[in-house]
Amino acid sequence: MKKETVFVTGSGRGIGRAIALEFAKNGHPVVINSAHNEQQLSETQRAILSYNVPCLSFLGDLKEYQNVSSIYSEIKEALGAVDILINNAGISYVGLFQDMSSDEYTNLISNNLLSAMHCSHLVIPDMIHNKSGKIINISSVWGERGASCEVAYSASKGAMNSFTKALAKELAPSNIQVNAVACGLIDTDMNKIFTKEDIELICEEIPAGRMGLADEVAKFVYTLATGHSYLTGQIINIDGGWQ
Repeated sequence: MKKETVFVTGSGRGIGRAIALEFAKNGHPVVINSAHNEQQLSETQRAILSYNVPCLSFLGDLKEYQNVSSIYSEIKEALGAVDILINNAGISYVGLFQDMSSDEYTNLISNNLLSAMHCSHLVIPDMIHNKSGKIINISSVWGERGASCEVAYSASKGAMNSFTKALAKELAPSNIQVNAVACGLIDTDMNKIFTKEDIELICEEIPAGRMGLADEVAKFVYTLATGHSYLTGQIINIDGGWQ
């Protein structure tokens, strides 16, 4: 039986890479993407191909609809329709909102929210036609709580959560499930801006007492994407009990 084709955005490193590899380990054709880092993307593709599964890679910014449309056309030609979409692409900014330029927060919102909307918009017609599909949005605990010095990032993830809940209601009659995974402090490059002391202080607030691992997120996302047909419209925290 043919395994579902999965498209993981922002998968050159971190959580996205871990998710892509988890699907590859389980025999799925995988499509990966990175906005800028060709070397990381190539390394991820080589790792995926070592599992003897098809893998397409695309270097390009997903905040532009035409870019996403071109990518999806190539995916369909090579592998057919995407069955599972993991909207992981995103960037962060740590600093006072007043110190951000309008270009900086517009770029962040576009990368974190519009990329997910563009990708979803393009895969949905095929999912509806096939009467099946999964869309999983990688969100953050800050999307619910908000974080000082991460105002634009929090806003983008809060909007992603609302997008998840609303889209799930639209697509449920077509047997398509839409959920979000709200990550806490995960040990990835995105959090390398914090000092060791900063990390230790944060971990003192987390009941589990540590950062999460990208592989832990990946394993959960895989189980969510390959089962749970009655679970939709949920924002599921994976945060060591932080929230």
